[in-house]
Amino acid sequence: MQQVKRYSEMTEYELREEIAMLQEKARKAEQMGMINEFAVLERKVSMARAYISNPDTFKPGEIYEIEGDPGQYFKIDYLNGVFAWGYRLKGDGKEEALPISLLKGLK
Repeated sequence: MQQVKRYSEMTEYELREEIAMLQEKARKAEQMGMINEFAVLERKVSMARAYISNPDTFKPGEIYEIEGDPGQYFKIDYLNGVFAWGYRLKGDGKEEALPISLLKGLK
């Protein structure tokens, strides 16, 4: 059985190949109406993208829009690897972690 590499162990080139492969699988799953499979693959794409994002561009205390969730904003308390820990501004105030690839800066 082939040993699967973790995203943290992959090179940027390998991550980009993985993202392309996952996006193709997600496209096929969506076409076939496999909604749960599509959601899982989209989440994997987000995770792989987080590993090619630069965590230094995200600052604790700043507010970012959540990609794919218009009108939802996230305030970062701290960063841990490729995850931003904080809370949603219009949420219940509970701390959660989001991959940094899901956050986009406000204009």
